[in-house]
Amino acid sequence: MAYQLIVLYNQPDNAAAFDKHYDETHAPLASRMPGVRSYTTMRPAATGGEQPPYHLVAVLTFDDQQAFEAAATSEEGQAAVADLANFAGKGATLLTGPAGTVV
Repeated sequence: MAYQLIVLYNQPDNAAAFDKHYDETHAPLASRMPGVRSYTTMRPAATGGEQPPYHLVAVLTFDDQQAFEAAATSEEGQAAVADLANFAGKGATLLTGPAGTVV
């Protein structure tokens, strides 16, 4: 069963600086983690005039939990985690678990 890491990035003080660092530095770091099957991002849109609580949502999919754990402890995984302090000053929530398909 596939295993996912979902990262919910809180709204930053400076969205342009966050996006630049994420797109040019962090995403390339994270995409080099071994075993990443897919890596998607989404920037939630405002609805009803309300700013969403998250600026960016990243979803990384691995073949299974063991592949995720190997990626997380790899040199590339450790570099990606260390890089969070460079741009995600308002924090991020990391969720991991088995992923299923509904449709």
